[in-house]
Amino acid sequence: MRSASQSEHSFHITVLGTGFTIDTPLYVAKYGISSVISIMDDALIEQIRKFHAAKAGEPYEAIPSHHRDSRARRITLYLNLVNRLVQRQVLVLQASPFAPGSEITRYFEMLPDTSLKRAYTEMVGESDSAKKSRMQQDLRRRARPGSIDVNIMTKVDRDTYREGEKLPPEYALAMAALRGYAVSDLQSSIIFSAGTNPRLYTYLTRFTDFLPDENGRLRKKVVLKVSDYRSAEVQGKFLAKRGIWVSEYRIESGLNCGGHAFATKGVLMGPALEEFKQKKQELIEKLFAIYTKALMAGGYIRIDTPLDVRVTVQGGIGTAAENGLLLKYYNVDRTGWGTPFLLVPEVTNVDTAHLNRLMAATEQDVYLSDSSPLGIPFWNLRTSESENVRRRRIDQGQPGSRCPKGYLATDTELTETPLCHASRAFQERKLKNLLNENYSEKQLSTLRAGVMGKSCLCQDLAGGAILKKGINPDATPAICCGPNIVNFSKIATLEDMVNHIYGRISLLTRSDRPHMFIRELMLYLDYLRKEVEKWVLNLSTRVPEYFSEFTKNLFSGIEYYRHFAKRLRKEEQERFLGDLAVLFAAIEPILLDPTGRMYFREPYKSVTVKI
Repeated sequence: MRSASQSEHSFHITVLGTGFTIDTPLYVAKYGISSVISIMDDALIEQIRKFHAAKAGEPYEAIPSHHRDSRARRITLYLNLVNRLVQRQVLVLQASPFAPGSEITRYFEMLPDTSLKRAYTEMVGESDSAKKSRMQQDLRRRARPGSIDVNIMTKVDRDTYREGEKLPPEYALAMAALRGYAVSDLQSSIIFSAGTNPRLYTYLTRFTDFLPDENGRLRKKVVLKVSDYRSAEVQGKFLAKRGIWVSEYRIESGLNCGGHAFATKGVLMGPALEEFKQKKQELIEKLFAIYTKALMAGGYIRIDTPLDVRVTVQGGIGTAAENGLLLKYYNVDRTGWGTPFLLVPEVTNVDTAHLNRLMAATEQDVYLSDSSPLGIPFWNLRTSESENVRRRRIDQGQPGSRCPKGYLATDTELTETPLCHASRAFQERKLKNLLNENYSEKQLSTLRAGVMGKSCLCQDLAGGAILKKGINPDATPAICCGPNIVNFSKIATLEDMVNHIYGRISLLTRSDRPHMFIRELMLYLDYLRKEVEKWVLNLSTRVPEYFSEFTKNLFSGIEYYRHFAKRLRKEEQERFLGDLAVLFAAIEPILLDPTGRMYFREPYKSVTVKI
């Protein structure tokens, strides 16, 4: 099967929570579109495997949770099932007639302007029947699937226990998930997000699929999701020293994304992309020297030239113009689209009620919340059923939820047994302890809101999938859309969204949408405001140097964008520069006095760029 690097499409569908893209490859891979499955929730994976096995007439044998290696085994069996089904779909597609609405016609009609698309267009216009038939046979052969990629969030790596006994490290959550993918039939990529996990990265070397074969090829590839160049270099070196090559650096906006948001110290996407553009070759050469040394030390095959390295980007892309700019000016190999696909029912798992709430969502409904038990900012839909249930529990005096899956139960601050911050057991204890501390009323209010703001994401991010498929009609989904959702407020087909990405149509429903770079800068400014508020309340571990570096990076980013603006179309430049000026004026009042105390030249207010 064709690898992701050979995809005709210039975009991929990003991972969305645990459930929204759990089976997306079954709906898009046959059309040559790559997508990403989260392999963090093996309970959900087992439910979806049973669902699709029954639908396809495949045999199904349950893997019970008490099985010693149940997590890895469930993941392997599901990925193998998806792989088999996609291969069958491709054979059916290749055999279908070149007729309006057929599978193979859909495949070629959705392609961007590539040599393959031009060959298809030439075939359609050919009048000689014999020649046309030969052209069709060639096109059938060239219709290949998109990549079935997987994602692991490296921070979710809790150790596991059986009958009170701690199991060896390879049974930890992320380690077992990696093993499940590593021994699967897939030839694709694994995307690591949320930063370095040394034991997980070292574990890669145990599986030959991540090491070069006799021809210097990798059966399975490693992708790192990063927000800046430094992170890419640090993680790339760590892996290269162990004989693992990073085939792709997937740059994601620190804040203008969906789900968990890993904010940088004010390093904006534009300057980060520029650094990758300028230093990509330097990075490849530096890592290749380390990589070849490690391969030789391990007795592996000698490689004389660097393996392919791709740079892709995702986070807040909303228009074909932005998409094209990223591909052409920054020379990225592909772009990632996620949040808008939540409004494409044939591709992602969102039930009807939440589709309606997404279409009606305003900027007030989509917020950077404290919902994640990991303590990482998390984009959330305020009107989701998960949030409704969380607020209802608080009103009833019973904050917190059951902890049915326990993937994020890692805290031993209050008990010997690890607890999840979203659980009732943790929140009841934590809230009681807060009352015994010497906090001011404002401090206590802020801390209490933070404790009760946590949601059961393990359960609720799977809710959309199990509710839509009728597996659990009582599910209460959480929706981890990014802020970009407010610019899309109508249901779309797969063709509609692909045509929007390639500029054939526009699905935007807001004319006042700021440029993606401006929107990210706005988000960073609001994030800085919240960090300052915590600091002023003595509820932050930040030091003055953090804020100095943060504001310095924002100012540097604004200066970069002033020069960058000339890359935009003339009709966009004036508005872009005007927005920059407003945001610069909002950042400037934030100062530190000589003693390191934060103060403001004038009262700070959350900024909204006026169009």
